[in-house]
Amino acid sequence: MTETHETAAFDPSQTVHAADRLHEAVSRCGVPACIGLDPVLERLPKSIRARDTGAAEKIEEFCRAVIDAAAGIVPVIKPQSACFERFGQAGLGVLRRVIQAARSRGFVVILDAKRGDIGTTAEHYAAAAFGGRNSHQASAADWLTINGYLGPETAEPYLDHAGRGVFVLVRTSNPGSDSVQAQRLADGRTVAELLADQTATLGRGEGRIGACGLSCVGAVVGATKSSEAEALRARMPETIFLVPGYGTQGGTLDDLRPMLRTVASAADSGIIVNASRSVLYPTNPTNPEGSNYQSAIREAAQRFAGELASLFA
Repeated sequence: MTETHETAAFDPSQTVHAADRLHEAVSRCGVPACIGLDPVLERLPKSIRARDTGAAEKIEEFCRAVIDAAAGIVPVIKPQSACFERFGQAGLGVLRRVIQAARSRGFVVILDAKRGDIGTTAEHYAAAAFGGRNSHQASAADWLTINGYLGPETAEPYLDHAGRGVFVLVRTSNPGSDSVQAQRLADGRTVAELLADQTATLGRGEGRIGACGLSCVGAVVGATKSSEAEALRARMPETIFLVPGYGTQGGTLDDLRPMLRTVASAADSGIIVNASRSVLYPTNPTNPEGSNYQSAIREAAQRFAGELASLFA
């Protein structure tokens, strides 16, 4: 188990750059761990499902319990926007409150929405995720996942928001991604390598490298694609990798090693590793109905954090 650290609410006057804020949070907890908030109504603990409340309210109760359980153990929370959007206006309200609750407990928040448009439409998406430009509103995310397949201008409207960052889809963990991302171009690069080069270039723009040496333009690189990870890291040395696919999807500690910038410290490693189902819905044979589900989630978060800590032992 890892040591539990005290957390503090985000103070924009202390650390503004998105990469520096993330670096600071990882340093505080000692592990580059992220819990994905992907709530599924049918999988919530029985005690919550039995409540005489609406679906959105049940989702909110569960997410707040996860946030409280994981506080001080992992530094990052990643709400999956679709899990909230499906419940309409009520769900969007829950998403805002969940983000605010996470930030108030000291988490850096990555909104997983995979936006992928340009121009005015992207500006609207950016405002929805981050609030107004130069905004530090408590219900705004710190980072957003985006799809860069419309070209570099996909990212620009988001990077106009001070203190915010984006993770560009580069090499995703789903098996079907090979049919696009692994294809070779005329110059010999794969499509994923093209996206990696564009992401690295964007990330070196004026003001985009923080004091920690990392960029506010990150990359999504799946743990299940570790055979390509070393080459992608070489193309993106200052880039933070958001790594899905660890645990339930088959990714291992050995798959993470080629992605590391350094093993000197978790904060400088340049990775943020996500786990969702393995933490949200931990197997607990002695408590099949989940009446003490929050303790089980906390124990699962501690196990996850302990595994990642071994990378830097």
